[in-house]
Amino acid sequence: MTETMPWVTEAWESVETRYRIKSVLYEQKTDFQHMMLVDSHAYGKMLLLDGFVQTTERDEFFYHEMMAHVPVLAHPNPENVLIIGGGDGGVLREVLKHSGVKKATVVEIDPAVVDFSKKFLPGISSGAFDDPRTRLVFDDGARFVKNTQNRYDVVIVDSSDPVGPAQILFSAGFYRDLSGIMNPEGIMTRQTGSLQMQPGEQKQAGDLLKVLFTHVAFYVFTVPTYIGGLFSTVFCSNAVDPETPGYEELNKKVTDTGLSTRYYNAGIHKGAFHIPNFFRERLS
Repeated sequence: MTETMPWVTEAWESVETRYRIKSVLYEQKTDFQHMMLVDSHAYGKMLLLDGFVQTTERDEFFYHEMMAHVPVLAHPNPENVLIIGGGDGGVLREVLKHSGVKKATVVEIDPAVVDFSKKFLPGISSGAFDDPRTRLVFDDGARFVKNTQNRYDVVIVDSSDPVGPAQILFSAGFYRDLSGIMNPEGIMTRQTGSLQMQPGEQKQAGDLLKVLFTHVAFYVFTVPTYIGGLFSTVFCSNAVDPETPGYEELNKKVTDTGLSTRYYNAGIHKGAFHIPNFFRERLS
């Protein structure tokens, strides 16, 4: 960004995305990353970590709803949920909409992200950090997973891209440790990047995870401010087939839960696993 041109630029190797902004609201260099909050014309407040958009006021629900509700509603009895990353509180907010969830543990490496989000983006967490079911742990996600004695029904890896402190969260060792802390019917999901701009992430994750899990499937959804627009997540379980439950059963679960969402619904859930042909070919 320059003083004469009120734009913030997200720069990839061969593509740049620019957002016109009103002002820079806050900037901080933490022990782990550079954080910047800007007020944009199109998306309201935007949080960038190391120059990459993480979340915005106006499209955060696309990502947070799909990361949370797909695994939680696919699980037959999701009582204990682990979120790796997720310091903005958006995935936590959505997970806690399910009354059957008794405990949700958030493991965030950078305390500044949580403090920053609670202060400047309180609408994203909407008080979720204060819910009595929430346990907030400041630790390296890989270290926590390696050392914990707890077992989880749903694990959601809500990390940034595989650079900097998040890089280890994409490794074979981390996935192996994750598989060891899941209950027999456990489900793990993690973001695997843009279909257009990060094709290697999906193939690498799929190859590593198929060694550890019986069921590995990708689902896709739109996030307007993530590069390329079409975003991917991988679903893994040794017991739960992502094709289940069927639409009618899933829709009943959504209705019975009284779930209030802006993007997610049972049809979107089922349709998200019907991935494009070019993506199928890439994974094979």
